[in-house]
Amino acid sequence: MFGMVRPCSHRLTESLKAQWMAHLCGLCLALRGDHGQLARLVTNYDGLLISVLTEAQAEQAAGLRRTAGPCALRGMRTASVAQGEGARLAAAVSLVLASAKVRDHVADGDGLLARRPVALAARRVATNWSRAGARSGSAVGFDTAVLVDAVDRQIGIEALAGPGTPLLTVTEPTETATATAFAYTAVLAGRPGNAEPLAEAGRLFGRLAHLLDAVEDREADAAAGAWNPLTATGTSLLEARRLADGALHGIRLALREVRFTDAKLVHMLLVHELGRSVDRAFGTVPVCSAHQPGPYGQPQQPGSGPHGPAQHGAHDPYGGGNPYAGSGNPFAGGGGSHGGGGSGGFGGGPAPQPPRGRRGFWAGCGMFWLLCCTCKLCCAKEYEGPWSRKKREGCCRDCDCDACDCCCP
Repeated sequence: MFGMVRPCSHRLTESLKAQWMAHLCGLCLALRGDHGQLARLVTNYDGLLISVLTEAQAEQAAGLRRTAGPCALRGMRTASVAQGEGARLAAAVSLVLASAKVRDHVADGDGLLARRPVALAARRVATNWSRAGARSGSAVGFDTAVLVDAVDRQIGIEALAGPGTPLLTVTEPTETATATAFAYTAVLAGRPGNAEPLAEAGRLFGRLAHLLDAVEDREADAAAGAWNPLTATGTSLLEARRLADGALHGIRLALREVRFTDAKLVHMLLVHELGRSVDRAFGTVPVCSAHQPGPYGQPQQPGSGPHGPAQHGAHDPYGGGNPYAGSGNPFAGGGGSHGGGGSGGFGGGPAPQPPRGRRGFWAGCGMFWLLCCTCKLCCAKEYEGPWSRKKREGCCRDCDCDACDCCCP
C-alpha cells in the first residue's frame, strides 16, 4: 500500500471508516476483476479518492455497493464494497500512474531495477498496466491519453530542470494528470458543474503528491545520487512547505464550490487527513494536538490542532450547510522558525541519520513477511521499509486521539 492520504482509524467514526474501507476494497476488487491478481499491486490510498469523489456527488445511492466474499486481508470476512464507474475509473488512473512510477524507477536504476533482466521485466509489466488502464478508462468514457502524455512530458522536463528552474514547472505534468481525473468524476456523477472546481482541487492535489514525495525522498536520493526535484531546482524546505500549505488552502477553497450529496468522507480525507499528510512529510505531526508543541515548535492550546477546532468538537463540520465554509485560515499557526543548519528539518529535532543501503529482493521479501506477521506494518510507531529501509509509520499508529488502543503496545 502507498499513497499520501492514510487516515488513522481512531480519527474516523464507524460510519466513515466503513465507507473508506468500502472504497479501498472496491478499488482492489475492480483491479482484480478487470485485470487479474497482479493488478491488485497498484491498489493505493490516493487512487480510491476518485471513487470517493464520484460517490459523494452521485444523487442515487442504489447500485453503488455490493457484498464481496471473504478476503484474507479482512480476516476472511465479507464486506460491503464500492462498485461501478467510480471504482473502475479509480482502477484506470491507478494503473496508468503506477505504470509511470515503474518506468521512472527503471530509468533511475533503483535497486534491482539496475539489473538489465529485471528492468526488462519491469518495463513489460509497466506497458501492460498502461494498456490495461487505457481499457478500463475507455469502458467508462475516460481517455487516459492525457495521463500518458503527462508522464511522457515529465521525463523531458526533469531532464532539462536545473538550479533556478521553478519547482512548479516540474510538478505541472502531475498536476495536469490529477486535475483531469478529478474533473471526470463530475461527469460520471452527472454533475458537470462540478468539473471546474474539482479540476482545481485535483491540480493542487497533484502538486502536493509531487512535493511530498520529493520531501520524503530527499535524504535517500541524496545518499543514492538519485534525481530529486528539490535538490535539482535548488528549492529549500521552507519554500516547499510554503507551496504545500498554499496547495492545502487552495483545495479547501475549491471544494467549497463543489455540490456534493454527502461530503463527510471527502471533507475528512481532503481537508483533515491531507493536512496531516503534509505535517507527516515535514516531520511536524504532534503526538497529541492538545498537549504537544504545534507544527512550528510553539505549544498549542487545547482544541487548536493543525486544522482548527473542528478536530476537537468545538463545532461540527458536518452539522449542516457547507462543510468547507469556515472562517480564518485553517492552516495558520504559530510563527516559529524552521529548522536549519544541522537541525534536520522542521521542529528543531536531532539531525537524521544517513539512510542505509537498500535490501536485496529476497531479503526484502523476508522482511516484508516478518513485518506483516508481527503487525508492524499496521501498528508500529516506526519501522524500516522492507526494501528501501526508509522510516515509515504503521497506518494505525499515526493518531492524535487521547486514547489509542491499537493491537500492539
